[in-house]
Order: sequence, then C-alpha cells, then structure tokens
Amino acid sequence: MELLTEVLNLVKNFVITGGSLWLLWGVIILATGIKDKSGPQLQSGIWQIVGGGIILAAASLFDKVISGI
Repeated sequence: MELLTEVLNLVKNFVITGGSLWLLWGVIILATGIKDKSGPQLQSGIWQIVGGGIILAAASLFDKVISGI
C-alpha cells in the first residue's frame, strides 16, 4: 500500500508541474497576442490558461483522493 501511495504522489507531482507549465506558457502566448494585437493568439492563450487551470484543479482533486487512501 505504501508503494501505491508513493507512485500516486509522484503522478500527482508530475501533473501539477505539467499543468503549471501549460498555464505559464498560455500566459506567455496571451502576452504576445496582446502585444501584437493578434486575435487568434489571444484566443489560443486564453484557452491554454483555462486548460492549465483545469489540469491543476484535477490534480487538486486527485490529491484529495490520494489522501483518502
């Protein structure tokens, strides 16, 4: 059971790191779109930020499930 918890914590850490990087990259794309006044880039940046937020929310939910084990 201890090994399972360690593996799940490792997966959780990877998901949090990936979601954070995805969100950060979305902010960079959004900032570039604002600077260039590019509509498609703005839209892409916003959706990427939303996606990163969803990934982080899923990681938070996953963390609550892990702590219940």
